[in-house]
Amino acid sequence: MACIRFINEDKEVIAAEGANLRIKAIENGIDIYKTMAKLLNCGGSGQCGTCLVEIESGAENLSERTPFEDQKLKKKPATYRLACQALVNGDVAVKTKPR
Repeated sequence: MACIRFINEDKEVIAAEGANLRIKAIENGIDIYKTMAKLLNCGGSGQCGTCLVEIESGAENLSERTPFEDQKLKKKPATYRLACQALVNGDVAVKTKPR
C-alpha cells in the first residue's frame, strides 16, 4: 500500500501498488484540472496533457515517464508528471495544478 499526499488539498489517500494517480485523485474528490480542462480533457487516455501535477517528493515511487510524457513535458521541470500516466508504487506527495 502507498500513501498519496495531495499537498494543496491537505488530504492523504491510500492506494494499492500500481494504482493510477489520476484515478485515485478523482475517486477521492481531488480536482486536478484547471478551468476548461475540466470539460475538455481526454478522460485519462494520455492525449491532452491537462492532468499536470508536480511531484514534491517520492518521484522514485512512480512509474517512469512515458514517451508521451517526455514529448508533452519536454519544456517542464523534471518534477512534473501527467497524472493519467503515473502509476503509484510507494509514498508520494503531489501538488495539483502547478503554475
